[in-house]
Amino acid sequence: MQRLQDRVAVVTGGGSGIGLATARRFATEGARVVVVDVNADAGTAAASEVDGEFVACDVSDEASVAALFDGVVERHGRVDVAFNNAGISPPDDDSILVTGLDAWERVHRVNLTSVYLCCRHVIPHMRRQGRGSVINTASFVAVMGAATSQIAYTASKGGVLALSRELGVQFAREGIRVNALCPGPVATPLLMELFAKDPQRAARRLVHIPMGRFAQPEEIAAAVAFLASDDASFVTASAFLVDGGLTGAYVTPL
Repeated sequence: MQRLQDRVAVVTGGGSGIGLATARRFATEGARVVVVDVNADAGTAAASEVDGEFVACDVSDEASVAALFDGVVERHGRVDVAFNNAGISPPDDDSILVTGLDAWERVHRVNLTSVYLCCRHVIPHMRRQGRGSVINTASFVAVMGAATSQIAYTASKGGVLALSRELGVQFAREGIRVNALCPGPVATPLLMELFAKDPQRAARRLVHIPMGRFAQPEEIAAAVAFLASDDASFVTASAFLVDGGLTGAYVTPL
């Protein structure tokens, strides 16, 4: 499919995981992809693979974010899709009983403030165009709780969900759609390092997923491509769950 033919799509955190899979999917659907990452090696490799452009950017810094979107519009004439996906989940983010203020603030800066900044600086460009799609990466933990907590991560993703919903409502009549992507557990390098290398930690999570497995990044990318495209023209202000049935489950199959 070529649902994004000649559209300009910006992907933050595009050097790995869901971001990389989405950059690839956007490219196959005809988009001109701008890969954004703090890791220059990963970002450059991803941009080269999709015949796109790499921009190094700390998305938690407002001046850098403003320069990012101004530069994209200056070079490409417009920005049609913003996939605000960059995020972290550090090991010192745990239960509220042990997670320190430094970890709390660092996670919120990268996971939530960055989304605020990207939306703040891309939406004015989309308003001038009269259209655009913003997809912000939240999480299934934005809509349910976990006893195995990562409190800063969970709170930051809840903030992304609320922010996205409000922006989706505010700008709906200007042709700008804003949605929160809420993936379930995904087999990215980050999650595999955190959970899957420990069979007990992995099993504790997998037992709650009706499909019995983690998602593949490409499956999440397919959902992002849908939200970016005109196939989702009546979808805005949504918590778009792609979670293998996790949030709908009371018990799972044996």
